[in-house]
Amino acid sequence: MALADPAGCAKGSEDNNPFPDIIELNVGGQVYITRHPTLVSVPGSLLWEMFTQKNVRSLARDSKGRFFVDRDGFLFRYILDYMRDQQLVLPEHFPERGRLQREAEYFMLPELVKLLAPKLSEQNSLGDDPCQSDPEELSPSADTARSLTSAAAALPSAAPGGAGTEGRKAGAAPGGAGTEGRKAGFITIGYRGSYTLGRDSQTDAKFRRVARIMVCGKTSLAKEVFGDTLNESRDPDRPPERYTSRYYLKFTFLEQAFDKLADAGFHMVACNSTGTCAFAHEQTDDRIWTSYTEYVFYRE
Repeated sequence: MALADPAGCAKGSEDNNPFPDIIELNVGGQVYITRHPTLVSVPGSLLWEMFTQKNVRSLARDSKGRFFVDRDGFLFRYILDYMRDQQLVLPEHFPERGRLQREAEYFMLPELVKLLAPKLSEQNSLGDDPCQSDPEELSPSADTARSLTSAAAALPSAAPGGAGTEGRKAGAAPGGAGTEGRKAGFITIGYRGSYTLGRDSQTDAKFRRVARIMVCGKTSLAKEVFGDTLNESRDPDRPPERYTSRYYLKFTFLEQAFDKLADAGFHMVACNSTGTCAFAHEQTDDRIWTSYTEYVFYRE
């Protein structure tokens, strides 16, 4: 008795085709199910080379027999969509455009690479326009106003003996020279946690360590405060004056994040936390709670 192929449910119609018609893929831990004609729809692409060869055993597979590709499993959905009809459709304000272009280069899809390449024209139907949450970037007068404000602030100090100079000296705080270049703004850090609470009392609570500390705010402020300890891998191409909620820290100690914010002149102005019972053990009545906590910091 012949065993069924674990990587598919139906064999191809052609006898010389070693691949099934329905193929299961494991891309970076994400499972996709598609048809063989879809994977070979773009001649010369990497997927076409993989699934037109005769030696099926040369392809990597996971423990369940699915064909394995060691790439970004989240972004592969857009690669697969393109393979279906050779059209690019992205969500509005898609933040992973640069990374998707790199994936298109890896999968040897030159037409998709061209579609993802930055365009100089302002009329771009692929979503290169600034996000609606950053309205100041749509108007060139915003940068001009900021430049004029900075120049006006610098003029009184440059004039010898001017009244503005005396007023600035009289109201200057110790160490103020080091803070003149700092920008005001908010930074929010948040984390998800979980803990087990026994039925007897709260003394039975077993807390787990913080898995990841998220950073939300203007890119330039986040980089200034956290420097090399800021992980930008989830939003690597964000301009300095744009906002992001996808950065996270390379360490997991909240106190360390608080110290860095305090050193940069930030003060906590608000915080909030939510908790949800995610699981209750039937025998011990122990409850596993999940929580999300945010701390909002501000610098004048």
